[in-house]
Amino acid sequence: MKLELIMLPVSDVDRAKDFYVAAGFRLDVDNAVGENWRAVHLTPPGSEGSIMFGTGITTAAPGSTQGLYLIVPDVEQARADLVGRGIDVSEVFHDSAGVFVHGHDDKGEFTYPADASAKREGPHPDRAAYGSYATFTDPDGNGWVLQEVKERAPGRSW
Repeated sequence: MKLELIMLPVSDVDRAKDFYVAAGFRLDVDNAVGENWRAVHLTPPGSEGSIMFGTGITTAAPGSTQGLYLIVPDVEQARADLVGRGIDVSEVFHDSAGVFVHGHDDKGEFTYPADASAKREGPHPDRAAYGSYATFTDPDGNGWVLQEVKERAPGRSW
């Protein structure tokens, strides 16, 4: 099984489409059937999985999807690329406690379930796989995490 598609709840379909296209996502589909149904399907660069949003496709509250991870080989380069595209991205940071599970609060801010004092500025000192992050949100507050992975954990493939 492969995870193929994540539905994102948004309040303004055209604004969300413009945001994700500006972020470098490939527009795969923009299809409307009448005024009550529209689907916009986009794929992040290098990804097999995609996102979809639109009108009449989800009842979730706009901005309620959090913790969407985009895995990148160089978090500083990925951050610079997004910033160059006009996307507001946090500074790169790492977790000194090595906590794997992260999330976002209701304002899209990155949170730590265990120990907030573990958040440190800059990439992981050893550039450890799965150790460096940057975050951003779409216009509705759906939360994304860039996570640097140079070497996959055993059993994981690219």
